[in-house]
Amino acid sequence: MSKIYYLSYNIRMPKPELTRNALIVLNRRYLKKDKKGNVIETPEEMFRRVAQNVAEADRLYNPFADIKNRAKEFFEMMASLEFLPNSPTLMNAGRELQQLSACFVLPVEDSLESIFEAVKNTAIIHQSGGGTGFSFSHLRPKNDVVSTTSGIASGPLSFMRVFNMATEVIKQGGARRGANMGVLRVDHPDIMEFIDAKRISHELTNFNLSVGITDNFMSRTGADVEYDLINPRTGEKTGKLKTKGVFDRIVQSAWESGEPGILFLDRINRDNPTPYLGEIECTNPCGEQPLLPYEACNLGSINLTKMVKPKNSNEYKAMSNEKNSTHCSSLIAHCSFEIDWEKLRDTVYKAVHFLDNVIDVSNYPLPQIENMSKGNRKIGLGVMGFADLLIMLSIPYNSKKALRKAEEIIKFIRENAEEKSTELAKERGVFPNYKSGVRSQESGVRRNATLITIAPTGTLSIIADCSSGIEPLYAISYIRRALEDVKLLQINPLFIEIAKKRGFYSEELIKQLENGAVIEKIKNIPDDVRRLFVTAFDISPEWHVKMQAIFQKYTDNAVSKTINFPPDAEISDVRDAFLLAYKLGCKGLTIYRSGTREEQVLTCRDIHYC
Repeated sequence: MSKIYYLSYNIRMPKPELTRNALIVLNRRYLKKDKKGNVIETPEEMFRRVAQNVAEADRLYNPFADIKNRAKEFFEMMASLEFLPNSPTLMNAGRELQQLSACFVLPVEDSLESIFEAVKNTAIIHQSGGGTGFSFSHLRPKNDVVSTTSGIASGPLSFMRVFNMATEVIKQGGARRGANMGVLRVDHPDIMEFIDAKRISHELTNFNLSVGITDNFMSRTGADVEYDLINPRTGEKTGKLKTKGVFDRIVQSAWESGEPGILFLDRINRDNPTPYLGEIECTNPCGEQPLLPYEACNLGSINLTKMVKPKNSNEYKAMSNEKNSTHCSSLIAHCSFEIDWEKLRDTVYKAVHFLDNVIDVSNYPLPQIENMSKGNRKIGLGVMGFADLLIMLSIPYNSKKALRKAEEIIKFIRENAEEKSTELAKERGVFPNYKSGVRSQESGVRRNATLITIAPTGTLSIIADCSSGIEPLYAISYIRRALEDVKLLQINPLFIEIAKKRGFYSEELIKQLENGAVIEKIKNIPDDVRRLFVTAFDISPEWHVKMQAIFQKYTDNAVSKTINFPPDAEISDVRDAFLLAYKLGCKGLTIYRSGTREEQVLTCRDIHYC
């Protein structure tokens, strides 16, 4: 890769409006520090650093490109919190590391050399801020022969423990331990041991686990029929299991511990844009990014709470002048909103351009990853703040109106992302691994093999002060474990503003929320407000899955969403969710029944609800 020189442009813009929690996260994880660990960068300077760095890619395609204005455009988009790229881009762009991708998948073949090469490469990726996924389906099963030593194999789970321990000692980007996804096909002889692996709470703590499931298996989950187990070393049948029994075991384990999740491999590969390069067997740690071996992807999310405008323009201008702010929580008490489609289109166009640039300016941990990333040029544009947006539009999350609005939004984003990617293809060329005649490429000749990914946006949503991804509100007030040793109290700002507008705000209300009370137990809250601020545990699994399926319909990668269950959920509820996800076209599903792990990212003080 030719060296790119990064110039420092004096971009002067208003400082970003950041909450106390956002500043805590930025100071701990994102902003530059000196050798003593002192922060030496402001959030504004961080956004400027990233904008200038990513804008420089334009020069690769046009030596006369207006880099200064492009950097200004990118800076405005981030500093206004309208769009944020994935964490490695914010942390590393314009710095020595310069590794900007979040998602990686590494191959693990059936040899000690391949296994421990993957362990080494995992450490390198984690240290740079990326997460890794692995399919362990190629490893010979436990007690299989090892011809070179006349011994017996220890099986995939034993080697997964090696990856887990390596992850434990390598801090990701200097800020936290890395994350892994481990996948095993449902027809692997060791599948039952894999399904049960996380039922012991201290096992594989740095892994998310998913069973790779086929259409053939899913079509028989209700029948007491057998299917073949295949030794990946020989390709021979080594035994049989009953489909219903295996599916029941997956459901039981997920109900007990939240794992494993499920991946629908055949559905994922029907959308594989480059099937001639291989089969997709795995995803990144949160499941939203299916990738080929040695492939990486960079993500970014549009903050939907910034993609609205008051229906009454005069009211909007008056409020903006009075408060010098267009932050949703300061306006919702005074305005009714509608989506600003023109602004959303403009943001999609700029975000696709930004993410395509990231591919070119990023350093890659391995030459194989650079070749695959630049060959396919996959990007993953998604959203955050969806639940907050629905509140601003006065639409309950678990309603048909919410599903219609979700489809309207994601379809619009997909169509405009395709338009921009096609435009970039004319200017810069089609992604190099493109081949005509592939069904998954029928939408047109594009710059990028994939475009849309719905990521969980954990810390990004804290920075942007909005709800995570497409998730419903977890609670009105909850504690988020944002970093390993940092817990943040969050109270939904929209609820506070509406409480003030409707006249039920009080200091006692705030105290109740801070102490973990849920609004169902607080008097004097109007019924329509309770309905609007519906939370994850108030929403039936069916509505959770339906929302995921709507977004998946227009997402060429996948959708990260957790189907939250209350502690008293039945095993049958988990089974129904898995079956519905398959029926409605999802590419996988993750469930979590609250209280089934010692540590969880989001908690409330009232464990009955959270």
